[in-house]
Amino acid sequence: MRDFVYLRASSCEEATAEAQEPATAFLAGGTNLLDLMKLGIEAPARLVDVNRLDLGTIQERDGGLRIGATVRNSDLAADERVRRSYPVLSRALLAGASGQLRNMATTAGNLLQRTRCPYFHDTAMACNKRTPGAGCSAMGGFTRNHAILGASDHCIATHPSDMAVAMAALEAVVEIEAPRGGRRHVPIGNFYRLPGETPQIETCLDPGDLITAVVLPPPPGEQQIYRKIRDRASYAFALVSIAAVLRMEGGRVAGARLAFGGLAPRPWRDPDVEACLVGQGPSDDLFDMAADRLLHRAQGQGDNDFKIPLARRTLVSVLREATGGTA
Repeated sequence: MRDFVYLRASSCEEATAEAQEPATAFLAGGTNLLDLMKLGIEAPARLVDVNRLDLGTIQERDGGLRIGATVRNSDLAADERVRRSYPVLSRALLAGASGQLRNMATTAGNLLQRTRCPYFHDTAMACNKRTPGAGCSAMGGFTRNHAILGASDHCIATHPSDMAVAMAALEAVVEIEAPRGGRRHVPIGNFYRLPGETPQIETCLDPGDLITAVVLPPPPGEQQIYRKIRDRASYAFALVSIAAVLRMEGGRVAGARLAFGGLAPRPWRDPDVEACLVGQGPSDDLFDMAADRLLHRAQGQGDNDFKIPLARRTLVSVLREATGGTA
């Protein structure tokens, strides 16, 4: 591991000011960052520790919840308000990582975790995300866990977070503190960027920006489901995951929010898929049409071709359950 400077921030203002220096990273739980530093993938010259900032509480706010950036995943999953009103979020958190990791991992860190693409993690391999312009060894390589939606010729990696998928279905808002005291609120649907020609730019964050909270709107009071398909029952990233928030009225779908993990470089939502469900009575024909809309531009890379029929079957099963049919 390379030498680095360690700083302990006493305020958000101090943290963001320090982070304007080149090659600076924020440190909270460190469950992803420290691993990447050991592998030589991340090499910050300065670490700004934000654990002593007042960012570790869950507060009721305008009928919803404001979740501090350093709230641990285990505490968030166990919070009674989350379990009662946002069960899709609690289930997504419990589906990710081990209990030990959830005890350390934070809300902001979970949103910002880097891809688990093996070519990103192997510094002997070319990776545009790690070294812009180097190429992508995943293209033509082993692609079982790679994207079928939203990828580009420069990067086909997937986003690893379960929590972010649930946050996308709940239409969470990310609260960001900028240097010199500016604050903005970014809907999570606008927070992540697709790779395009610049896969190294993953979010809308600017240098020095600090995530201070994630805000959940008032609970939807609807059917909430999180379904994760993976190679083994625990400690595995999603091949396909779905966070579904549906509302039924009079036997018809009155509202639908669907977010997908394991398929794309960011939590994936498609408004056309959701729109085709609204106003319709549940049926396998309707669910097949929704799957057609989701996957009409899906592109496999060989080893991950199976994700296309797997995503179809998983979506149909989740929609059956959410609308009152059998799973």
